[in-house]
Amino acid sequence: MTTPQTIRFAETDLDAIAAHEGRVAIIVTPDGKLDPAARRVNRLTKGAVARLADSARWGKAKAGDVTTLVMPVGLAAEALDVLCLPRRPSVDEARRAGVELAKVQGGKALLALMGGTTRIEHLALGLALRAYDFADHRTSEDDKGTAEAVLMVTRPDEAKTAAAPLLAVAKGVFFTRDLVSEPANILTTTEFAKRLTEMEKLGLKVEVLEEKDMEKLGMGSLLSVGQGSDSPSKLVVMRWDGGKKGEAPLALVGKGVVFDTGGISLKPAAGMEDMTMDMGGAGVVAGVMRAIALRKAKANVVGLVGLVENMPSGNATRPGDIVKSMKGDTIEVINTDAEGRLVLADVMWYAQDRFKPVGMIDLATLTGACIIALGHENAAVFSNNDTLADQFLKAAAAEGEGAWRMPLGKAYDDMLKSPIADMKNVGGRPAGSITAAQFLQRFVKDDTPWIHLDIAGVAHVKSDTAYAPKGATGWGVMALNRLIEDTMEG
Repeated sequence: MTTPQTIRFAETDLDAIAAHEGRVAIIVTPDGKLDPAARRVNRLTKGAVARLADSARWGKAKAGDVTTLVMPVGLAAEALDVLCLPRRPSVDEARRAGVELAKVQGGKALLALMGGTTRIEHLALGLALRAYDFADHRTSEDDKGTAEAVLMVTRPDEAKTAAAPLLAVAKGVFFTRDLVSEPANILTTTEFAKRLTEMEKLGLKVEVLEEKDMEKLGMGSLLSVGQGSDSPSKLVVMRWDGGKKGEAPLALVGKGVVFDTGGISLKPAAGMEDMTMDMGGAGVVAGVMRAIALRKAKANVVGLVGLVENMPSGNATRPGDIVKSMKGDTIEVINTDAEGRLVLADVMWYAQDRFKPVGMIDLATLTGACIIALGHENAAVFSNNDTLADQFLKAAAAEGEGAWRMPLGKAYDDMLKSPIADMKNVGGRPAGSITAAQFLQRFVKDDTPWIHLDIAGVAHVKSDTAYAPKGATGWGVMALNRLIEDTMEG
C-alpha cells in the first residue's frame, strides 16, 4: 500500500537547517515580524527573509500563502519556502498552511522551522493529507511515494503527542484513498476482505460472511447483485469495542461494489473505468474503523460492508426479475445498474437485527443524480432523525467536509410502487437520489436513528480538493471520526 507522508518532530537545529539540501520552510507572520527562529535564518541568508517581509508583496500575503526563494544564499537548500501564518493560527489556518507546504514540497525532503507556533499538530495534519500520492503501480523509483518532513519546534515531544490522534485519522483517510484508488483486477472482493481482516492486528474483531452464510440469512437482495460475477460476494463485519461493555454500538454500513458495469443494464463505455471507485462507501467505513482503532477510541462502533461485483453474464440478474430481501420484502429489479441499494438493504437490516445499534449511518457512491444536484462540493445527507443529522452536519463542517441535507417524503416514496412486488428498485429519473434514499429507508427499523450519505460526487474527483490531490479523497473519514469523538466519547 501507499506509504504516506512521514512526519517527524524535532528540536530546532540551525546547523541542520543550513546544511539541508532539499527544501527548507520557515514561518513569518502576516505583519512581517520575524520570530527568533526566522531571525536566525534571516542572518544565514544575509537579510533575504527580512527584505521579503518588508516588501509590498508580503503586505498582500494571507495566512497560508507560501513565497519561495530559490537557491537561497547561505543555505544548502534548493529552495526556502516562507510561510505566512499568525503565531496563534486558527485550526483551519494551520491545516491550510500544511496543505500549501505539501503543494510546494513536490516529493522533496522538507525541513521546516516552526519555532513556537501553536496548533502545529493541525499544520502536520494538513501537510500529511495533501502530500498523499497513490504510487503503488508506478515502476519508476523516482516517482514513488513522498519524502519525509521534519517539523522543528520548541517542544517536539508535546507536538508529537498532540499530533498522534490527528495523524491516526490521517492514516484512516489514506487507507480509504488506497482502497478507492485500486483497480478492480487487484481489489477483488476476496482481496478487499483480506485487507480488512488484516486490521485484526489493530484490535478490531473482523469476521467474513460468505455466500453460503448470506443464503442462510435470506440475503437475496445483496446476492442478486453479485451473481453474474466470478468474484464471490462477501459481507465483512468489523467491531471496535472501546466503549462501555454492553453499550449499543454505532453502526456504519458501506456499499462495496468493487466494479460496476451496470450489469445487464450496461453502462456506456466512456468513463466506465471510474467504476473502480463504486466501493467508496465501504472504503470510508474501513477508513473510519482503522482510524478509531489506531487512536484507541473510547466508543463501541461496528462497521459492515457488503462486497460484490456487478457483472453481466448468463447468470446475472435481469431487469424484471424479482428478488427477496433479508427483511422479507420483494423487490422488482427495473434496472440492474441501481444495484448499490440492493446491497445496502440487506446489510442495513442485518446490522439492526444483530447489533441493535444506537444509530446507523450508511455510505454509498449511490446515484449520479446526487452529482447533478450537488456537484462535487457536498455529499447528500438524508435522515429520519434531526438530532443525528444535525450532529453529523456539525462534525462535517468542523472538518471541512462538505455535506448538505436533502428531503425525504411520502410523495417520493410512492414513486417506488411496483404492480407485481412490494417495491421496485428505481423510481424514475426525477429526484433520483431522493427515491434511492426512500428505498433504503424502507429497511430502517422505526426506532433506529439513521443517516444515508450519498457520496457519489465527493469520493473521487477530477481536480484537487482542500485536503487531497485529484483522485480518491477519503471524504467522510474525518467527519465520522469527529461525530464519534463528539457524541460517544464525552
